[in-house]
Amino acid sequence: MSLPTFKGGIHPSDSKALTSEKGIEILRPSGEFVYPMSQHIGAPCSPTVKKGDRVLVGQKIGDAEAFVSAPILASVSGKVKDIATRMTISGAIEQCVIVEGDGEFENGTTLVPHDDFRSLAPKECIGIVREAGIVGAGGATFPTHVKLSPPPDKRIRWIIVNGAECEPFLNCDNRLMLEHPEPVIGGLEICMHIFPEASGIIAVERNKPEAIARLEAELSGRGSKASVMPHAVKYPQGAEKMLIYTVTGQEIPPGALPAEVGCLVMNVRTLYHIWQAITNGVPVTERIVSVTGDVIAEPKNIQAPLGTSVRTMIDAAGGFTEDPAKVLAGGPMMGISMRSIDVPIVKGTSGILALSAASARKFTETNCIRCGRCITACPMGLQPSLLDRVVRLREYAEFEASGGMNCIECGCCSYICPARRHITQACRDGKAGVMAARRKSA
Repeated sequence: MSLPTFKGGIHPSDSKALTSEKGIEILRPSGEFVYPMSQHIGAPCSPTVKKGDRVLVGQKIGDAEAFVSAPILASVSGKVKDIATRMTISGAIEQCVIVEGDGEFENGTTLVPHDDFRSLAPKECIGIVREAGIVGAGGATFPTHVKLSPPPDKRIRWIIVNGAECEPFLNCDNRLMLEHPEPVIGGLEICMHIFPEASGIIAVERNKPEAIARLEAELSGRGSKASVMPHAVKYPQGAEKMLIYTVTGQEIPPGALPAEVGCLVMNVRTLYHIWQAITNGVPVTERIVSVTGDVIAEPKNIQAPLGTSVRTMIDAAGGFTEDPAKVLAGGPMMGISMRSIDVPIVKGTSGILALSAASARKFTETNCIRCGRCITACPMGLQPSLLDRVVRLREYAEFEASGGMNCIECGCCSYICPARRHITQACRDGKAGVMAARRKSA
């Protein structure tokens, strides 16, 4: 029987063997922790503490009045060392709260545990999600309380759980499903309590058979109406629009949100945080990160406090076996090349990938040979070769008219291109050019 899949896509080597069998290790480092005030899509937070204050684990240290935002919470106890600008994992310079940890990890959360989430009204659940600082853990970091608050006229019929983890090298979601399936399913049941008409579907690629079995066993023991749907292995199966198509058969119109077609898409880690916040009163203060790559001495899946430096994470994995040619935040397809490893992990950090010169070799671009492979591979049905050409000519109006703003920057076109064209980067530049033109006209 064929498994659900989508049009286009590619089949890169998944390279997951480095960490797929490595259990989650808990890291409790000491020293300095840095908390950028923008770890989500939306308005950045303002510090709610000042230099010299003592903070506790789970204490709010940053917040904003804007609806599309999420508070920042301390992951350690200690003293606020400074409030200053620092480089973040994306390479941007942002305002940060800097805490010197005292090694005590004294708890100070104000969240109240609820043994029975069904006793709570949906709005109460959403309020707790907001106070817990929960954002999309798959990388987009969209505030979860906003996602759980669609317009009243939008009927949510499917809650799709993203357990695909199609990005090569990464195993943080896989290990979470294997080791902690109960809170993942519990978080889904909370979302189904908020949207009682919705069906819960957990989408997992079939290259994770143990995770599928663990989830199915947990569901059968609970008598839940949610179900697991194995998917074909293809990149980018975990992209939101791809999952909606493979689960429901619907395509999201350009510019529309999943709620327009009755869907919510949640990463497994996001559901884990929802369960922890509502059931146990535990906010978002930690993150599982796959520290991997061919120059990492001991690749691992590490659960560490937010604000921990990337250098500390790499040291916990044995350090480098040789100088890396490139270190990425995330995976090789959609990860961001880091300028420094002296930057903190944040809510959206799923992986730290260190590659050798052989793995990260740079190719010289040649002329497009009009082979059409990028068009076949594009999961969004675009013409990447055309978009590449018009961006290089700085014809941003033509880029927008050709659907360029619908590009999800998955990297399929660059991966498949025999001429080694930097098509994904061109599309990223094209989107930035369109946004700059819009701001100028406004």
